Amino acid sequence: MKYKRLAQLRTPEQFLEYCQSIGAELPFDDVMQVGEAAPLAQPYSYRGRALTNRFAVLPMEGWDGTADGHPTDLTRRRWQRFGCSGSKLIWGGEAVAVRHDGRANAKQLVINPQTVGDIAELRQILLTAHHEQMGTGEDPLVGLQLTHSGRFCRPNTHALEPRVAYRHPLLDKKFNVDSDSYVFTDVEIDELIEDFVKAAVLAQQAGYDFVDVKHCHGYLGHELLSGIDRAGKYGGSFENRTRFLRDAVAAIRAAAPGLDIGVRLSAIDFIPFKPNAENENIGYAEIYDGSYPYAFGGDGSGKGFDLREPSRFLDLMLELDIRLLCVTVGSPYYVPHIQRPAMFPPSDGYLPPEDPLVGVARQIAVTSQLKQAHPDILVVGSGYSYLQDWLPHVAQAVVRQGMADFVGLGRMVLSYPELPVDVLRGQPLQRKRICRTFSDCTTAPRNGIVSGCYPLDEFYKESPEHQQLLEAKKSSKVAH
Repeated sequence: MKYKRLAQLRTPEQFLEYCQSIGAELPFDDVMQVGEAAPLAQPYSYRGRALTNRFAVLPMEGWDGTADGHPTDLTRRRWQRFGCSGSKLIWGGEAVAVRHDGRANAKQLVINPQTVGDIAELRQILLTAHHEQMGTGEDPLVGLQLTHSGRFCRPNTHALEPRVAYRHPLLDKKFNVDSDSYVFTDVEIDELIEDFVKAAVLAQQAGYDFVDVKHCHGYLGHELLSGIDRAGKYGGSFENRTRFLRDAVAAIRAAAPGLDIGVRLSAIDFIPFKPNAENENIGYAEIYDGSYPYAFGGDGSGKGFDLREPSRFLDLMLELDIRLLCVTVGSPYYVPHIQRPAMFPPSDGYLPPEDPLVGVARQIAVTSQLKQAHPDILVVGSGYSYLQDWLPHVAQAVVRQGMADFVGLGRMVLSYPELPVDVLRGQPLQRKRICRTFSDCTTAPRNGIVSGCYPLDEFYKESPEHQQLLEAKKSSKVAH
């Protein structure tokens, strides 16, 4: 099916009519408000601290650190641009591994005693840029996302070196896990929790306001949530599947008193996508015959969602006094069309089986339902970049209607970091800088190249890596 490109929808009427035609129910404000009364400029009071706009920067992996986990000038440039956004909440800025073997790529940052000084410098670079942009000494709330990449570890080369929560009948085949030796034992998870604690202590020393104990995108924390078949204290029951969070939080609080904690959560998940000739998900019917129990937040079919367990997870967060939640969905490795809606897939992906606007609407709806049921949690939404020119109109409506507290931006900040301040100041959007979701920022790292916005950021467009990317795209199995 052919989907309309959003750049073709030049008026609100055209946009809304098209959304209606494809069944994408999106909140939308025709008129953007500016000034102190604007919804996106309303202060949010968090633990006695006023965050004076509703934009957040989401955590990303730049593939641009050193082999031993230090940031480089490319990393520092990216954090400086995060600061230029003017966003008052920085959700990690970067996914940082708590130890070497947990890296998602061989250039991912690692936090340890050797790197902590450089990671503290990243925060200061961001704050300096933020103050210059906003003309105030008021700091944003800055966190650091802590992770172990589990099934998707590539710590040394581009080759997978997976560690998994359990043997998965589909993902094991897809990612070449062929032995029980890849599965974390309970003792090894206990030891990993100690690594999260050490990392959190260092993050606090580096000046970060909070750490995110990552539970999203198929990485280890997220995979544990679906470990219904796992034996031992970290699998089976909901209580056991959330033990990693509970034990990590208790240990972090004991070792780093005063450090706040958040969670980025894949609130729903689907069965891994496997296209047929019509680009429809055949659903691995030869294995499951309509039943798929391994999706946290899934409805059992593999293609729908049920928020009862995610809502129970948020209840647990409140019991643990965790008030920071960033909602995302799925995984970029096996269901990217629901996690990162885009017209153009990365080189190892597939053409979208639904209009990407449907994916955006799904994420906004899931986030809204969880927010309505848990009003005391600060909720950040994801999945907005595909909205392109219409992002501000949807973002304002979301915040105005209380569907989320903050609008999170990922890919858009790579191409157009100043979008939040332009919106807040009532400036026209710089259309030539708007992310069009060409997915080059994903195709590059999938081919061992640093991430960046190669189509729109002149810095990356003129870099030697751009030619490498073009060559990699020529051999892509996905036709754009």
